[in-house]
Amino acid sequence: MTFGSLLMVGETELRHLRRCVELATEALEQGDEPFGSVLVAADGTVLAEDRNRVAGGDRTRHPEFELARWSAANMSPEARAQATVYTSGEHCPMCAAAHGWVGLGRIVYVSSSAQLVAWLTDLGAPTAPVRPLPVQEVAPGVVVEGPVPELAEQVHDLHRRFYRQ
Repeated sequence: MTFGSLLMVGETELRHLRRCVELATEALEQGDEPFGSVLVAADGTVLAEDRNRVAGGDRTRHPEFELARWSAANMSPEARAQATVYTSGEHCPMCAAAHGWVGLGRIVYVSSSAQLVAWLTDLGAPTAPVRPLPVQEVAPGVVVEGPVPELAEQVHDLHRRFYRQ
């Protein structure tokens, strides 16, 4: 289990993470906070993807939460346990809890909650109403890998753009 750093990312994983950044960019372009996630089966098949949709007022419309709900409705417990969620940012506590409750497998994220907090503090963004805990403090059995330095600055830039609009 890796916690807090991911030194080597394969090309397939980078492709999924790049898609997460694309989805985060789509969210930003639609007026949402820039987050995107992709659910991938054990065989590498992309099963579902989503982006943040909180601009409408429902602050629970995080992509990681939506993918957890989708997986519970569409996958067997065994398939969920073998799946990977790729995401632009480490799960918040709500999303980490949903991930754990539905029994999803590994999480690979581009930027950590600690990075996000530092970025948002520097940008003068409002403090979140929920404490930003690492996934493993909420769902200790989940394998978590990240951050991914190759893409973290792109995610940082998306947050700069969102909070400077």
